[in-house]
Order: sequence, then C-alpha cells, then structure tokens
Amino acid sequence: MVTPHLETVEIDPERPATASIIWMHGLGADAYDFYSVPPQLGLPANLDIRYVFPNAPEIPVTINMGLIMRAWYDVAGVDRHDEDSKRIRQSNGWINELIAREVERGVPPNRIVLAGFSQGGAMALFAGLRYPDALAGIMCLSGYLLLQDTLSAEASDASRSIAIFQAHGTEDPVVPYRRGRGGHDLLNKSGYQIDWYEYPMAHQVCLEELRDIGDWLTTVLVPVLELEG
Repeated sequence: MVTPHLETVEIDPERPATASIIWMHGLGADAYDFYSVPPQLGLPANLDIRYVFPNAPEIPVTINMGLIMRAWYDVAGVDRHDEDSKRIRQSNGWINELIAREVERGVPPNRIVLAGFSQGGAMALFAGLRYPDALAGIMCLSGYLLLQDTLSAEASDASRSIAIFQAHGTEDPVVPYRRGRGGHDLLNKSGYQIDWYEYPMAHQVCLEELRDIGDWLTTVLVPVLELEG
C-alpha cells in the first residue's frame, strides 16, 4: 500500500467507495477548509464518494513576509515568471501518491476527481493535466494555470479528453479574474474542453457555485450501476 507523504482528513461513504475526490486547500488554510462542503453539494447518495482532504506542508511564504504556513509552493510575487517550480513539482508528486493510494483502495483513475481552491486549484490543474491516465475530472476554483510554458511538452495525451470545471470571482482581489480566465483561454486554444463559471464575488466560494459544482460532479461521476446498465 502506498504511504503518502501528505497527511489527509477523509470522509468515507457508507458503502465501499466507487469514486474519490481529492480536494486541495488554498494558501494558509488546511485540510478542514472544505471538510464541511460535501453535504452542501446535493450529490446523489449512490455516487459513493470518498473525499480526501490533504494538508499541504508548512513552508515560509515570501509574499507573506516569510511567515510559515501551509502552502503547496512558495509565492514570491504576482509575476508568473517567479513561480516556484521545484515545490510545484514536489507537490505534484505527492498528489500522485494520493491518486495511487485511491487506485490501490479500488477506485480507478477514471473515477477520481482532482479539486482545489486557489493554490489548491492551481495544483489540481497542474497535476491532472500531466497525469498519465484519464481522470474523471479536474475542478479548479479561483485558481490559475501554473508553469504554462511547459504544458504542451508535459501534458499527457489522456488529459485531452478530461472534464474540467473552472470557476472564478469577477471581483477577486487575490487571484485576479484575468489570471484565471487567461489560463482558461490558453487551455481552450490548446483543445481542452472546459466548463467555465464566473460569479460576482471576491476570493471565495458562493452558494450558486456550490450548486454548479454539485451538478457538474453528478455528471462526471455517473453512478457505477448506471454505467453498467
């Protein structure tokens, strides 16, 4: 059994899990940030989803005066050329370990969704587009595209058909709307099919967004019995 580097908090379904959502938190938050969200999504009980909420490591974050906090990578500034490639790739490897553990626990890649908010959403996009097998979907909330100059060389062929949910607040002061939308536009031009949602909000999640997430997840995680039927 794979022993992941990352600590996780999990919610298991009453029956054996047939799908998994690995949900990454944002900068300075922790594994409990979205722990209370699943009941608000209105998903059918027969989806039998295991929710996996990992904790990012604690590191000094340059843009926050070097304060130590949970982060998937360091942030030096708003310029994408300042991206912390080393830690981004390290976190990608750790997320891949979580996927491998779900596969060992009986959930195939095409029943696994990578999700995240802000930094976590950026990591969901980064890891999901590079994963060698087709996942069920990628969900990026108020996030952005990391190391975009390397995408064409590193993206897996399997990721071309993956379902992508991307959402952003039009008044976001932390991750500007244009950065989220710019990543969407680049992916769209590269042939990816993205469900784009935007809301009149800041750097947050709103009730309308939660309803849209629930509808999207219901579509990409069709119950196994329906697939077999």
